[in-house]
Amino acid sequence: MGLLPGGFWDEHGGLHREFDLAPLTGREEELLAARAAARPAALVTEVLSRCVSRLGDISPVPPAVTRQLLVADRNHLLLQLRRATFGDQVRATLTCPWTECGERMSVDFSIDAVPVEPPPHRAPHYTETLKDGQEITFRLPTGADQEELSGRLAVNEAEALTALLARCVLDLGGARPDAERIAALPAITRLEIEERMRRAAPKVEQTLAAACAECGRTFVAPFDIHRFVFGELRTDNTLLYQEVHYLAYHYHWSESEIMAMTRDKRQTYIDVLADAIEVLNHGA
Repeated sequence: MGLLPGGFWDEHGGLHREFDLAPLTGREEELLAARAAARPAALVTEVLSRCVSRLGDISPVPPAVTRQLLVADRNHLLLQLRRATFGDQVRATLTCPWTECGERMSVDFSIDAVPVEPPPHRAPHYTETLKDGQEITFRLPTGADQEELSGRLAVNEAEALTALLARCVLDLGGARPDAERIAALPAITRLEIEERMRRAAPKVEQTLAAACAECGRTFVAPFDIHRFVFGELRTDNTLLYQEVHYLAYHYHWSESEIMAMTRDKRQTYIDVLADAIEVLNHGA
């Protein structure tokens, strides 16, 4: 059980923050392997809808809800899912960014130590007055925005940001702005809107501080939560099915029973079985 830093507002104005989740099983690994080319935002929605069993009073939690979660809440859930599946400790490999060094190093940290900052106050939307006197009402970006705009982001980042603001700004000076009006705003006004949204949002740290043991310099490296979590969890379907076959052949368990296990549990049984077979072979 845990608490989202932000929370999900339902259609009746209720805020849902408390969640329960289950670790990834072979079924989710199968999904990740089958959809290796899928856009990360859509994959996050599907994985969370499978593994988050309760969100406040909402159970089960459908994709329509996980899609509408705030970006920071989705990142927080991914990290908690990684902890539930593999534990709290993480070892990452980084490369020193200094050209004359370039040394590879290992960085150890705990998921519990990743900074999470709640918002100054929680609301389904925010109304503020900009420096130019215009009143603005906005909501915070969600997984649905990420899914919708991920294709544009890869092609034209500026255009994607304009589209994001057009989706999130509900009222500007008494009217709902479209992308054309957002694009026509002075750069200083757009920057102010982006900063107001950033300040109102919960935050999950997405950088890692590290020190190179070779050259002694310190640096900050980006921590892409989607890539980190899915990179660890994704496996090849061939290997997964080989593990299922191995356990089914020796223990006579059904596929559904084995696929319901976490990767760590499957590996534990495989190791125990391998040791038992070694003892039998040695005894023979």
